[in-house]
Amino acid sequence: MKDSAPPRHRAPDDSPLANIGPNWFASVMGTGIVANAAIALPYQFPGQRVAATVVWLLASAWLTTVTICFAAHWLRHRDRARKHHTNPVMAQFYGAPPMAFLTIGAGALNFAPPYIGVDAAYTVALGLWFLGTATGLLTAVAIPYLMFTKHEVAADAPFAGWLMPVVPPMVSAATGAALIPHIAAGQPRETMLLACYAMFGISLLATMVILPQVWSKLVHHGVGAAAAVPTLWICLGPLGQSVTAAGNLGKVAPLALGAPVSTALDSFGLIYGVPVLGFALLWIAIASAVTIRTVRNGMPFALTWWSFTFPVGTCVTGAAGLATRTELPGLEVLTMAMYGLLLSAWLLVGVRTARGIVTGKLLAAPPAPPAPPAAGPQPVPTAVGRAAIPRVGDGESLLPIPGLTPVFRMSAPPQQTESWSPPPPLPRRPTPSQR
Repeated sequence: MKDSAPPRHRAPDDSPLANIGPNWFASVMGTGIVANAAIALPYQFPGQRVAATVVWLLASAWLTTVTICFAAHWLRHRDRARKHHTNPVMAQFYGAPPMAFLTIGAGALNFAPPYIGVDAAYTVALGLWFLGTATGLLTAVAIPYLMFTKHEVAADAPFAGWLMPVVPPMVSAATGAALIPHIAAGQPRETMLLACYAMFGISLLATMVILPQVWSKLVHHGVGAAAAVPTLWICLGPLGQSVTAAGNLGKVAPLALGAPVSTALDSFGLIYGVPVLGFALLWIAIASAVTIRTVRNGMPFALTWWSFTFPVGTCVTGAAGLATRTELPGLEVLTMAMYGLLLSAWLLVGVRTARGIVTGKLLAAPPAPPAPPAAGPQPVPTAVGRAAIPRVGDGESLLPIPGLTPVFRMSAPPQQTESWSPPPPLPRRPTPSQR
């Protein structure tokens, strides 16, 4: 007699690979920047390079692990993986994989030569740079295209995560500078330099478009859900990375271009870097105040906490470049202080992430979205510590994301409670022939 019981299938949500999204690559970025920033510091201590090498090896191994898990996620949970780019929040984090490749590739030139040789290290760095640059340019085009044509976002949807898909070209510009001395002199080297400056412009101008929207959202709608507050630190990414890129490219410009252009580009690194670093310090102060306030009210751990690492690391490398150029003690102390902040954040977030993986909390499926409230005046509790704003007929539909609290809503159209008639048309101005 045959067994008529249906075959047992493992629920997709029970698999550790079911909820691996592109936002996991942020942990690779945050770990790699700890190593890369360590060797750029103005003060070097015994054993510092060895420790940085260990961290880079850890980041490289973690990149391999996350990449394999993400590929397995696409193979075994393809339907869910295809929904990542249709989600207005998760889609932004497709900028994380390119930056993870670029971060590890930059470390290859710094740490790998003593073990595999300069040529092999350069090959690895160049390969990861091309991979990160190609995928980064793709996200810089594809994600804004989806936002313009496919995604449904509300007026209060802008958040700092919108910067994620447009920052990779800036990382390519900053890390590509180290490859220029290894490229053949002449047109190849000049082409590489100008390509890096072009990518510098891509990210810079995109940031200038997005950052005011983030500021406006914070002013008019509050900081949002507590778990999304760490994303405020993402704004430091394009700021610090642009300072790093301007300094690095200006330093190698004389290898590809003659004077006076190379001299101007070298000076641009200082002229641009100091004011932008100043604004980054302002943002650090604001983000710190908001974060401390949110922690006091309760800020649950999520993968968004990795926003405390890589963006701060870009400010460290940017400040380190300025400190090396100017030899000002104030900039040197500032660089060391910011690296202390980076290291503390990385240790905290790394331990919490490891604990979440071991316990399975970070790999578990997110809770189901709440049912829409009934029609009528409903409070919208999106602002931390801000009074709820009553809205009429505003049905809030939150889409849960593993490791990330959504910060957008799709609102139902307001219900009309009274009849409405259009206003009378305005009188038309007479034409010259009628006067």
